[in-house]
Amino acid sequence: MIIQGLAFYLFAFVTVASGFMVIAARNPVHSVLFLILAFFNAAGLFVLLGAEFLAMILVIVYVGAVAVLFLFVVMMLDIDFTELREGFLQYLPVGGLIGLILLIELILVLGTWVVAPEAAKVATTPIPSPEQIANTHAIGHVLYTKYVFLFQAAGLILLVAMIGAIVLTLRSRDGVRRQRIGTQVGRRREDAVEIRKVGPRQGV
Repeated sequence: MIIQGLAFYLFAFVTVASGFMVIAARNPVHSVLFLILAFFNAAGLFVLLGAEFLAMILVIVYVGAVAVLFLFVVMMLDIDFTELREGFLQYLPVGGLIGLILLIELILVLGTWVVAPEAAKVATTPIPSPEQIANTHAIGHVLYTKYVFLFQAAGLILLVAMIGAIVLTLRSRDGVRRQRIGTQVGRRREDAVEIRKVGPRQGV
């Protein structure tokens, strides 16, 4: 128990510190690296809770795909973050209002657990014990039965986000030749082939 407690406090401290550095770092690349560190420590917390599947998903999906995608997008867009920070005070009231709303929601959630502990039994589906079914099997059973429509909606949202990221990074530049499928399919033989008669000792 002592080792588990020390591991919990270590992972929790590094996660909170990394999360703070994500928004405090001046270099956006450093922010993404701190985000990756936060994901790894959050995966360690999931392992301590016995949710190995969620820990692996956090490492494989978020660290291996999402965080690396953030890093590549930040490096490709070449955004002038110094110019963006100049208008920080302009959006401070809106940010403070959103933070206040999130704080109220967290207080309501924690208050619900304190006032009505039996709400957990109503909100969740009974899951068999680990001796009867594996962790991954239990998550898949709940995800694809009770929350299947929400799961499909989340997939559509991620698809739209992926298309939006591609559209934002796809920029037209002068002097760059791009493939135009319609022009290639619609061209005629006269446009692509030219027959010339070359006489003796004459160049093309």
